[in-house]
Amino acid sequence: MTDEPSVKRVADDAETRYQTLISHVRDAIVEFEFVDGKPLVCHVNDAFVDVFGYESAKLEGESLDDRIVPDWNRAEATRLNERTAAGEVNYQQVRRETADGLRTFLYRGVPYGDEAIAADGMAIYTDLTEITRQKRQLQVMNRVLRHNLRNAVNVITGNMTRLLNALDDQTSEQVDAAAKVEHAAHELETLTQEAIDIESVITAESVDTVIDCVPLIQRVVTDYRQRYPSAEIRMTLPDSMLVSADSRLRRAIESLVTNAIEHNPAATPYVHVQVTDNGPNGWVEIYVDDDGPQIPADERTVIRGDANIEPTHHGSGLGLWLVKWTVELYGGELSFETSSLGGNSVRLRLLRGDHDAME
Repeated sequence: MTDEPSVKRVADDAETRYQTLISHVRDAIVEFEFVDGKPLVCHVNDAFVDVFGYESAKLEGESLDDRIVPDWNRAEATRLNERTAAGEVNYQQVRRETADGLRTFLYRGVPYGDEAIAADGMAIYTDLTEITRQKRQLQVMNRVLRHNLRNAVNVITGNMTRLLNALDDQTSEQVDAAAKVEHAAHELETLTQEAIDIESVITAESVDTVIDCVPLIQRVVTDYRQRYPSAEIRMTLPDSMLVSADSRLRRAIESLVTNAIEHNPAATPYVHVQVTDNGPNGWVEIYVDDDGPQIPADERTVIRGDANIEPTHHGSGLGLWLVKWTVELYGGELSFETSSLGGNSVRLRLLRGDHDAME
């Protein structure tokens, strides 16, 4: 025999929990019913009022589209309404009109499909305005700067070579000055490439691919042994190790090896790359150890996110940012320690590629 009071109490509790959840969610949410194909507002949460700037009492019973959809986007809104009325869930980036102007939202239209519910569905709006604006601005700045920097580097190096060739008697001061200009041009070129690599990372979706990091690291070490014959580069690797990553991992490893060599004033810089498996917990650690000067504590603090980026507190370049954002793209973590050699031990912690199978 059904305990009807208990069933009603459970239903009332569920409704209370639902209303509490909706009222505290920081996304703008509106419940609506369709009348003659138009979504009329039944209820909005506090976040909707805050984000869109319209009073709740003035919205209820009104057409949602008349209030927040720009005239030139009505066809899009009609199409989304038709899908919702047909019982389909909508998921799309849209532009909607607030009391302060247009903003960009991630829109989710969810039909209820239950005649016992007074409303026909709900729309959830997540404000993406600042994120999309900053992303677009970053892309534009990155592309303009990297193009201009690359052209400037070519002009500097080309004309410096011509200038030195035109001098019959080159003094030591001239040769020294030319070397400094060449070094600065090389740094600009490196900075430009790092900016290109960073753009490919920060504009990417999350990665769900698996690669074997061992042959990737072996190729990096082989390449750098040829590029820096004075350096001693060693590796301690298993036969194979699958990690959740993609080919961009190579640029992160290369950046760490480059830093370890070029920032080490020793005649024979030492670098040791190793991979360890933490066993059943599903994580792999890639270490790049060196015997060079320590990465400044201020720079490590900024990279970890423990300090704000300031004019005097920002890090010396983009290399470690490239590594950090690449690892975080894979759902991993970057950390710094002191190596057994007294230098840096930079650790990349990545998920094992077969960690799901271990659970």
